[in-house]
Amino acid sequence: MQVSTAEFKKGLRIVFDGNPYTIVDFQHVKPGKGGAFVRTKLKHMKLGKVIDNTFRSGEKVELVDFEEKHMQFLYKDDRYNFMDTETYEQLSLSADEVGEAREYLRENTEVDVLYIAGSPAGVDTAQGGTKPATLETGAVVQVPLFLSEGDVVKVDTRTGEYLGRVATAGA
Repeated sequence: MQVSTAEFKKGLRIVFDGNPYTIVDFQHVKPGKGGAFVRTKLKHMKLGKVIDNTFRSGEKVELVDFEEKHMQFLYKDDRYNFMDTETYEQLSLSADEVGEAREYLRENTEVDVLYIAGSPAGVDTAQGGTKPATLETGAVVQVPLFLSEGDVVKVDTRTGEYLGRVATAGA
């Protein structure tokens, strides 16, 4: 399936130079002279590298043929082992295939494994990667699993949302 540059949005998965990319950012530009264009930042879905590219306005691109399977991270030995929560089939991925997500994996963490053309291509830990933390004030905030007791965090006081770690325990 193809989409026009007018349909670009953050998170859209497109094929560029024969490789799968996610649109990280885009900007429609209408200069005084010449035709309009779309400036984009694209993240390679397998390698994780980010590139800049400019498309002509109205240009069509192919969408990535992908599927996401909900899985549970079981354990890590020399590879990362997952189980499909519906079929109970197990999947073993290398550190490169898991990518940046390995920083956030804990046993029993639920993840979405991205399949491109039938092969596993990446792991998204957006699902269930948080835990409740009680602040010194008594407020409870959902924080990422990698935080430890004593870490200093930044919180949006309007929403109670975790914004980032300011300092690690003992630092």
